[in-house]
Amino acid sequence: MRKVVAYETRADEFPLFQKFARKFDLDIKYVDDVLTPETAVEAKGAEAVTILGNYPVGAETFMALRDAGVKYIGLRTAGYNHIDQEAAKAYDIRFSNVAYSPYCVADFATMLILMCVRKAKQILSRVEAQDFSVEGIQGREMHNLTIGIIGTGRIGSIVAKNLSGFGCNIIAHDTVERDELRGILKYVSLDELLEESDVITIHTPLFESTYHMINQDRIAKIKDGVCIINCSHGAEVDTYALIAGIEAGKAGAAGIDVLEDEEGIFHYDRRTDILAHRQLAVLRSFPNVIVTPHTAFYPNQAVSDMVEMALTSLVSFMETGKSRWEIKV
Repeated sequence: MRKVVAYETRADEFPLFQKFARKFDLDIKYVDDVLTPETAVEAKGAEAVTILGNYPVGAETFMALRDAGVKYIGLRTAGYNHIDQEAAKAYDIRFSNVAYSPYCVADFATMLILMCVRKAKQILSRVEAQDFSVEGIQGREMHNLTIGIIGTGRIGSIVAKNLSGFGCNIIAHDTVERDELRGILKYVSLDELLEESDVITIHTPLFESTYHMINQDRIAKIKDGVCIINCSHGAEVDTYALIAGIEAGKAGAAGIDVLEDEEGIFHYDRRTDILAHRQLAVLRSFPNVIVTPHTAFYPNQAVSDMVEMALTSLVSFMETGKSRWEIKV
């Protein structure tokens, strides 16, 4: 029976780990803490560990894992920008990510678009205060809008298909254009998308080229009153520029599920704490901004996919020395 150490295990994941441990004949040790140079000692005697993506994994952590005898990491996330790839290579530790159901994020982004367009936050806040007036909460109909999708991969393409049923005009920008979407949307330049869209939704990987992709210069190009949706990566939007755009009335609404420097805040109960994240406090204060704590990934199907694929990948690593989901460095 092969030993695997699972870090950052949530209560909802535990039955899935048990299910797939039986399936793959694994002995799984559960560690509540994140993987750090200090907690890496928990993996002593194991060939493989699985982690989430809440904290960076750098050279010191890889050195500690190597010293503990770990050879493989199975991420339970699609993103891997928190992994120091050069350090992984230097310490000869290989890692893989997962490709969970794309419908979870696509459906969530579609929901945020609808909520922002129909001013759902303001409506729900008024109802809580027993204010049932309608002044100031007039929304817009989807079929009258142009929706701009940045990135039409697995998630962005489903967003397009979701939105096609509303009769809206859909435009998109991507370095790779999908022929199967041409009857649903029109590909345009990024500048054209910024200038024409009533709603902009982001669905691209986080690379150097997409870091702060939505910044001060690009916000200056958007149509007045545009709604910005980010269920992709927090660092793809310059938070200070977004706040300035909202305060100036350039951006009319935003739906934010991911945020720069969210680590240690999102996915934690911080009700009694003083949060050292001023941008989050400002965004939450705006009546036209919806902030959710990185939960687009969180329906039951996607969580099951993440656990199963991470463990499948680790079993493949341990049995054959390779995995179809390995990130090559």
